[in-house]
Amino acid sequence: MSRKNKFRNPTATYFISFATVNWIDVFTRQAYFTILEACITYCRKEKGLEVFAYCFMPNHVHMVFRSADADPSGLLRDFKGFTARKLLKEIEDNPQESRKEWMLRIMERAGKGNSNVKRRQFWQQHNKPIELWSGKVIQQKIDYIHNNPVVQGFVTDPIHWKYSSARNYGNDETVLKIDNEGMHLGMMDL
Repeated sequence: MSRKNKFRNPTATYFISFATVNWIDVFTRQAYFTILEACITYCRKEKGLEVFAYCFMPNHVHMVFRSADADPSGLLRDFKGFTARKLLKEIEDNPQESRKEWMLRIMERAGKGNSNVKRRQFWQQHNKPIELWSGKVIQQKIDYIHNNPVVQGFVTDPIHWKYSSARNYGNDETVLKIDNEGMHLGMMDL
């Protein structure tokens, strides 16, 4: 991994994106979104994850986050590993999943090409973390995240995408809570 793709400052706020292998549109069913939601909630409570913005798209996830435990790399590794296992099991066990065999075959093929994977690979390995160094840059990344569903043509207003913190910034925390209080404090420090 090149130097620019590492979490160099363990206490910094980062923008990350990570995608499913081959950009498969996995997140088309509520059960799959629920797993991501539950894992973020767990990591916020138990692993020091601070989420300031997020968006779950059909084949990738965007986040602005910080590790309160100063281990963003380990936090993301654990999150991706756990969600991969849970999502693969859900796909395997879902009788309504019409694309099951196709998705699992692609993930198995991706796993064979990766010595770190036992059987199937769910997520692409790179995360491309970008350290956010100013309030202006943080706001640019939040705007990018929130506008992603609009740019992709799924909604006409960011607040209408269910799995986006754009809703939180519109005072709707019905899906996930975010750590916006810490974010405002962090932006004031920059």
